Amino acid sequence: MNKNISSSLAATSQHEAELQIVAAKGSILVDSEGKEYIDLISGVCVNNFGHQHPEIVRSIRTQAEKFAHVMVYGEYLLEPTVLAANELTSILPESLNTCYFVNSGTEANEAAIKLCKRHTGRNRIIAVRGAYHGSTNGSLSISDHESRKSAFRPLLPDVHFIDWNDEKDLLKIDEQCAGVFLETIQGDAGVRIPDASWLKALRQKCSDVGALLVFDEIQCGIGRTGKYFAFEHFDLKPDVLTLGKALGGGMPIGALLASKEILDDFRRDPILGHITTFGGNAVVCAAALAVLKLLQKPGLLEGVQEKGKWMKEQLVHPKIKGVRAIGMMLAVDLEREADVDHLIQSCMKNGISLFRFLSRPQSFRIAPALNIDEELLAEAFAKLKAALDELK
Repeated sequence: MNKNISSSLAATSQHEAELQIVAAKGSILVDSEGKEYIDLISGVCVNNFGHQHPEIVRSIRTQAEKFAHVMVYGEYLLEPTVLAANELTSILPESLNTCYFVNSGTEANEAAIKLCKRHTGRNRIIAVRGAYHGSTNGSLSISDHESRKSAFRPLLPDVHFIDWNDEKDLLKIDEQCAGVFLETIQGDAGVRIPDASWLKALRQKCSDVGALLVFDEIQCGIGRTGKYFAFEHFDLKPDVLTLGKALGGGMPIGALLASKEILDDFRRDPILGHITTFGGNAVVCAAALAVLKLLQKPGLLEGVQEKGKWMKEQLVHPKIKGVRAIGMMLAVDLEREADVDHLIQSCMKNGISLFRFLSRPQSFRIAPALNIDEELLAEAFAKLKAALDELK
């Protein structure tokens, strides 16, 4: 592929795309010159079962040969959409028994903001510092980092932030609050894991004041942490759960889950409280159904925990200043942002695909496919260690 072809494609970064990918299979990417790369980031936690998994491809192909789109969401019942919703809710608590499919994670969060306001009759939203919930207007409003927000103000009013793991800050959650949003594991902030005591206190506070607790598991859900969902590590449940990324197996999807009682608020006053044309698309939901079945295969989650433990054990090096990890979701701290840039470039030259954190530039992420071959993973880590050795 000629680089000049990309001149008609909008760019949101000042840097040229680093790779021109023409093929991908399993945990291997292939560029336009035929060079192979071991994928250690899975499209930022999207390809949890690698690229072109035969069961996901088969499900997509089978449905595409039947139909893709016939009507806007909810007007007709589509078999793969119903089956995907049934499969998803079957592995969730009874209180999260109803699913609304949308087109992306950020749309799921947008819908969740509306649902909190509609269900409680309140306007105030609480979010957590360090958060990233998406880049649309509402999702940006409840995300942190003013440098990415200031150019687009005014954003949603009456949004307030509390500090991560600070129980004193929970006093800001009161009877005026419609909902509290947080990533169960903060992703873009560098895999920040909450204290169980803080999370339980947050759950109790929301219950006490009647605010909906919304867990954003767009990045940390669908097996990434070694559980079906990250909140399972903490023995509590949200009122609303948002999903995206890995749920579609590479296809664009988001999902909003709550009780039927809560989600039924979108049916009245006004009707069509949230509308989407392509949400619940038949082909996309066929892919999601295949993902959910793969997720439940015996031994998968145990393998995620074992591989995650092994990777963390390998990340002992003088250049590494810290590691945060849960399952196969890892953040590795180096001393300087320049070190991260150099390491990513060095690994790319040696056939390893790594990526940075936008909000934590002195760290890089590791999030390979959950089913990555162990020998391939060992090869990738050997090259990663060699690149660390070369850092000055």
